[in-house]
Amino acid sequence: MATSSSDKPNAPTGTPKPMAPGDQAPEGTPGTGEDVCPRCGGSGRIGGSACPECGGRGKIVKGIGGA
Repeated sequence: MATSSSDKPNAPTGTPKPMAPGDQAPEGTPGTGEDVCPRCGGSGRIGGSACPECGGRGKIVKGIGGA
């Protein structure tokens, strides 16, 4: 029996979101999670501009757990 990508629980859906410079992996990667951007404190802004670390999102994606 053939399976389609929709039959796979971890199959990517659509186009992945672009990564910010502070991201360690693309969003949704197993073993990662969202965290508040350490540079802007979650505001997404530094002064009057978008934070260069998180790209203005106020969050980054980073590895969790650790081995």
